[in-house]
Amino acid sequence: MTGKINKILRKFGISINKYPNGDLMRRLQLINHYRINKLLDIGANTGQYSGSLRELGFKGEIASFEPLSEPYSKLNALAKKDKKWSAYNFALGNNDSERLINVAGNSFSSSFLPMLESHMIAAPGSQYVGQERVCIRKVDTIFNQFYKKGDRLMMKIDTQGFEREVLEGASDSLVNVVLIQLETSIIPLYERELILPDMILYLDKKKFKLVSIETGGFVCPQSHHLLQVDCLFLNTSYS
Repeated sequence: MTGKINKILRKFGISINKYPNGDLMRRLQLINHYRINKLLDIGANTGQYSGSLRELGFKGEIASFEPLSEPYSKLNALAKKDKKWSAYNFALGNNDSERLINVAGNSFSSSFLPMLESHMIAAPGSQYVGQERVCIRKVDTIFNQFYKKGDRLMMKIDTQGFEREVLEGASDSLVNVVLIQLETSIIPLYERELILPDMILYLDKKKFKLVSIETGGFVCPQSHHLLQVDCLFLNTSYS
């Protein structure tokens, strides 16, 4: 409804924007404080994350990466409406290759890793329904296509347990990344994923410190336990 009203009001130079909640406000404050002008949106699905940043007023360049063909088609259609948003149909990982990805019934829980029972119990609609062969590239392989000296770059990673592999493939590039936002599990939901305490230690060794946790994440409807959160890490060279 807001979108239809905005379409009418824009003719008069007026727009209605949602007032961000506490988590989104803090994210926006960090983005503005560290003068982020470019975003790598890794595991973009249909563009929900980048779209929400645009609604919050982020005006920088966005490069979104989504390996699955169906969500990518929706992502690409959305990005085409924005001159500063580009979409790419491949995954990011720790090598340049092709690989089968498990396709979840809800698409956004799709992962290269086997899903654990804890995830399937909390979200039965997330169970795998098939596989798709996709291309994988390292961040280090493609980084210079997007990064220019002086950029203040943020990397968002939402890859369903595959975050460590993405970071391993960015070992040479992380020095030029100011902020990292990634979705992290509190308990194991995928085989071999790094859960929250381990991810904090892993990124600490990469000289990134935890600066924010967004708690409006994945909650088990049976136990009401919080299962996943979004965390923001700051490159200590920029603190």
